[in-house]
This record gives sequence, C-alpha cells and structure tokens, in this order.
Amino acid sequence: CTVIFTRLATKDLHKPISILFCNLAFSDLFTSFSGFWISVLFITNPDITIFGSKSMLAPYAFYTMSILSTIYNLVSIGIERYLAVAESMRTRFRVTRSHSIAAVFINWLLALVLGCLPLMGWNCLSMEENLSVLYSPFCVNYLIFISIPNVVVAFIIPLFTYLRIIIILRRRKLRMKACGQATSTYKSAEIQVARTSIFIWLLALISYAPFFAGVMFDATNHQCHLDLYPGVYIFRNCTAILITINCLGNPIIYTLKLKTLGAKLKALKCLSSNRFRACTI
Repeated sequence: CTVIFTRLATKDLHKPISILFCNLAFSDLFTSFSGFWISVLFITNPDITIFGSKSMLAPYAFYTMSILSTIYNLVSIGIERYLAVAESMRTRFRVTRSHSIAAVFINWLLALVLGCLPLMGWNCLSMEENLSVLYSPFCVNYLIFISIPNVVVAFIIPLFTYLRIIIILRRRKLRMKACGQATSTYKSAEIQVARTSIFIWLLALISYAPFFAGVMFDATNHQCHLDLYPGVYIFRNCTAILITINCLGNPIIYTLKLKTLGAKLKALKCLSSNRFRACTI
C-alpha cells in the first residue's frame, strides 16, 4: 500500500517503468489479501484446508491468479529494463506508456485465465483420482500445468535479460575506454545491475522453489491426507509464508534499490549518445 500511494502521489506515474512498478505492487497486495483469506479459513475451519471443499476453490484460484500476475510483472520489468538499455542507442524504438499498459493488461489476462481454470471446471471436487493432497480440491495435473511453465518463465527470462544488460554495459564500457572516455558511469551501473539481479534471483528462488518442490511431491505422492498430517501441511504453510515474504521483498528491491539504478540508467542513456557522437567526430 505504501508503494501504491507513493506512486500515485508522485508525478512519475506516466513513466513506463513506474506503471509496471505500481502494477507489481497491486499484484503483491492481491497476493497478500488472498493469503489472508486462506489464513482466515484455516483458523475458522482447518479441516477444509486439509481435506478440501468447494469453499476453498475461490481463495485458491485468486491466490494462484495473484501469484501468476506477480511472476509476469517481474518478467515484464526485466524485459523493460533490457529494452531500455539495449535500445538506448536507437531512436526508432522506445518503451512507451502504451507498451507498459498493454503489458499490464496481457499479464492480468493470462493470470485471470490460468488462475480461474479450477472455477471453470478443472477441479477434483467430484473425483478422488488425481486429487492434490496439499491443495485440495485442485487437481495435480492442473498444478503441474501452471507450475512447470511458469517456473521456467520466472527463472529463465529474468536470467537472460539481466545477463544481457550486464554484457551490454560491459561492452559499452570497453568501447568508451578504447575511446579514452570516462567509464565510471558504466561501471557503477554494471555493479548495480549485477547486485540487483542477484537479489532478484535469490528472492525468487527462496520464495517459489519450495512451492514447486511441494507440487512435485504432490504429483509423486500416493499417501492419504491423514498419513501426511501434520508435517507436510506445516511445509505447505511455510511455502505460503515465503511467497508473502516475496511480496514484502519486491518493493525493497524494485522500488528502493532500483530508484538509484533507474536514475543511473537514465543518465546513461543521455550520456551515451553524446559520448558516442563525440567519439565518432
């Protein structure tokens, strides 16, 4: 909420990256409220969160939707940062506000469609086969369907984008050094990007890897609910806590740390054209 109110109170909301940051804050807020909804159900009636019921479909669906939206927003921010650096020397393409709004719309549309599939009939309320033990009444094949592709998206695309940013900055630093120009701006931006990308990877790994491991366990498990109680369900609750920690960590990494990075990249885009023009002359 602090991030959202801060963004709305400032005049930077028209910037493409600010739109993505604000949407990421909305996704994190949505995830927190969905997790709170599930927590209230667990406190009032723990059995329905263990054995599953129709009343758990909507909370789990909204929780899934919000997590997917957060993942897609993180990927969109990485792509926007890459385009901002990679295309900074080209005047024919710029990431505009309309591009960010389109990305936000597509992210929420994908999250809505994939997250609401159980509400549209892909659930195991009427059958005992293929029933998820950790997230009843979800089906195991549905959890695998949304987990494996999105884990790949969440880890591979940010890895590519941030590594490419570091490589581009290093190449430009070497070019500027060969031209006898100062490279302190590039070196500072390169260090900041590398540091931020490490934090992003560690936070995503800590937050989502246990959940993915739980889904894999769910897919290979053949025991009933009572045989796994309470250890596996404590693990399930810990995965939810880690996802909530991800919602708390995103504003710190992207809003606080990237504010300096964004200023440096903006200065970098302005200085790079002047320096290369001078180098060409």
